[in-house]
Amino acid sequence: MSIIRTVGFSSLCALLASPAFAHHGWSWAEEEQTELTGTITHVQIAPPHPSLDVENEDGTWRIELGNPRNTKQSGFDENSASPGDSITAIGNRSLDQSEKRMKAVQVTVDGKTYDIYPERIESQ
Repeated sequence: MSIIRTVGFSSLCALLASPAFAHHGWSWAEEEQTELTGTITHVQIAPPHPSLDVENEDGTWRIELGNPRNTKQSGFDENSASPGDSITAIGNRSLDQSEKRMKAVQVTVDGKTYDIYPERIESQ
């Protein structure tokens, strides 16, 4: 029985240390939320996280939405955004300032707002 516990504990430790686990949390992002505006250049709805590529004066940003379930519950689906649409995203930017990546809590596409993580939206 102790071998099973050891293997189980080792597996759990490996999972927690993996980049995939870290990616799915918020630890890679700044605490403070920021706003980003631009034009959508690419839309990807596929797992693990739907995402948008957004062009603005700083270059191309990757805006990660919630997991597919959260994203769909917000009303955002494959018909919600297209390349060329204007967007305002509120979210948490990557701690790595050289990385143009944000985890969005709310996005507004051509005037329609989607609350991806409503419980995390801070008043602006």
